[in-house]
Amino acid sequence: MLRIVHFLIPSVFLTALGSQNKTRHFVSEFILLGFSAQKEMQSFFFSMILILYFLTLLGNGAIACAVRWDRRLHTPMYIILGNFSFLEIWYVSSTVPNMLFNILSETKTISFSGCFLQFYLFFSLGTTECFFLSIMAYDRYLAICRPLHYPSIMTGKFCVILICVCWVGGFLCYPVPIILISQLPFCGPNIIDHYLCDPGPLFALACVPAPSIKFICYTFNSMIIFGPFLSILGSYTLVLRAVLRIPSGAGRKKAFSTCGSHLMVVSLFYGTLMVMYVSPTSGSPAGMHKVVTLIYSAVTPFLNPLIYSLRNKDMKAALKKVLGLTTSPT
Repeated sequence: MLRIVHFLIPSVFLTALGSQNKTRHFVSEFILLGFSAQKEMQSFFFSMILILYFLTLLGNGAIACAVRWDRRLHTPMYIILGNFSFLEIWYVSSTVPNMLFNILSETKTISFSGCFLQFYLFFSLGTTECFFLSIMAYDRYLAICRPLHYPSIMTGKFCVILICVCWVGGFLCYPVPIILISQLPFCGPNIIDHYLCDPGPLFALACVPAPSIKFICYTFNSMIIFGPFLSILGSYTLVLRAVLRIPSGAGRKKAFSTCGSHLMVVSLFYGTLMVMYVSPTSGSPAGMHKVVTLIYSAVTPFLNPLIYSLRNKDMKAALKKVLGLTTSPT
């Protein structure tokens, strides 16, 4: 997967990274230990993760196609959801194929440039996901708190602008942390006790302590996590206040149902994300870090299509049509 997406990174960035390889470090590759276990357990992990990956691609791909092909879903809420599902496909693909390859590999190696390329893709796509969750919350705020102004505010053009800001902003955030970490000297050992290139293990492998760079990177991570999260929290605080003012119980139930799916996704994603990157010095064992990372990088993208489709009648009907479970009337 990493070889396929090399073209996504600007050539200047890769050239700079290659020049740093020659002057700033001594190792040419890293070893990703992944999930250390007996051979039988490795086979079990491979089978389970492969099935999970396939179902994730199928579920998110079905939602993206449903939004694309069903005209009833050509509204801002579903257009954002379709882009979010498309993002999830790339997000899970930035780590899982390489993880599956490493499970079967005897050497479990990844090149220096490949490691930082994976770092860039995984964290850029994760940042983009944070931004998408934020604008999804904003969309729900407009729909519930300002329903009369919603069509004039959330126009097709404004929706496209928000989506473009999420994609572009997500991929512009992480070159600075990556360049800072890649400039550290890595003289060995080169074993990363993880299944992906994560800043924590990389800092541990650096030959010299780098407290200032570590502080900058973790502060940067916290800002990226908490910025969109506070935006989501603010949006839903206003939504909750508006919903509680609705006199009828049926109206409150309908309003909450439109937000329930998104709140579940936010809780799953941000809950595990904060455990990993907001408290990096918590002293948790490496095995726990791997499990938590697996949840938000592979399990959550698998659950998202189920959450959104099971709680939405329009989406369920569109998915049945896409999957050929129903026939359109003639």
